Amino acid sequence: QVHVVESGGGLVQAGGSLRLSCTASGSSFSSYSMTWYRQAPGKGRELVASIDSDGLRNFADSVKGRFTISRDDAVNTMYLQMNSLKAEDTGLYECNAQGMIGSHWFGSWGPGTQVTVSS
Repeated sequence: QVHVVESGGGLVQAGGSLRLSCTASGSSFSSYSMTWYRQAPGKGRELVASIDSDGLRNFADSVKGRFTISRDDAVNTMYLQMNSLKAEDTGLYECNAQGMIGSHWFGSWGPGTQVTVSS
């Protein structure tokens, strides 16, 4: 089983920055596809950004130009750098790891880290 844990959330003023981290267990982290999602109060979960094993990145239109995503396979960690934060970026940010372990496909979620942007 792959364990996923997020960190780095907090309270920040609009226009500020935060960097979120997501660590996933396992010896095959470099092969995982990693994705950040967020869920605002009263809304559904939405994809924020993703990065696959080849480094291909994808962003929600609402965060393009403000957020960047990266990964350090040596320490099994993915990062989300969030700049120019807006009140609408507030939510629970959850990390998802997907990949293969042997012949089995897995998908694992972390508990999430709360981001609150005050306007």
